Amino acid sequence: MAITSLCYILASLVTFKIVAPIQDLFFPQFPSRASLLFLPHGVRVLAAWLLGWRAVPALAPGVFIVFAFLVGPTALEPSRLAAMAIAVTSAPLVFWVMSRLGWDASPRPDRMPCLACVMTAGVVSSIMIALLTNLVLGTGLEDFVAYFIGDFFGLLFLMMILMFVFRMMRRRGI
Repeated sequence: MAITSLCYILASLVTFKIVAPIQDLFFPQFPSRASLLFLPHGVRVLAAWLLGWRAVPALAPGVFIVFAFLVGPTALEPSRLAAMAIAVTSAPLVFWVMSRLGWDASPRPDRMPCLACVMTAGVVSSIMIALLTNLVLGTGLEDFVAYFIGDFFGLLFLMMILMFVFRMMRRRGI
């Protein structure tokens, strides 16, 4: 489970130390601090897909560490703690609801992964996260749109990277 939090932290570091400076070069007057390529959302969704509700305790330490790194002691404010809870519970909740509605996306060895299901859950959880986070933090519409765009492209980009890595592993017999 520590690997999940480590992946979240690494995805956050890449996002804030590499992607954000590049984003600032191309969009210097972008009003939101949100990343337009938020890789940690991909980690949240893939963790929820693979681990179900176990993703919550697996992601929680990483999410807290990233929040603390970004906002310092204000990470312990109720609104920030609520945002962390939203971040770790939304994707597992979406997968759970999908399964209750008869759309079981959980990975199984006897079938190919339903990548469209994972993307759908990622989009729905992104909308939930963006709406609820904006409510608890009191941010505006541009932040909602930026969060959604960043989450969507972060998940898409991470899934493409993983598909490429797994394809290369299969070709090499790993």
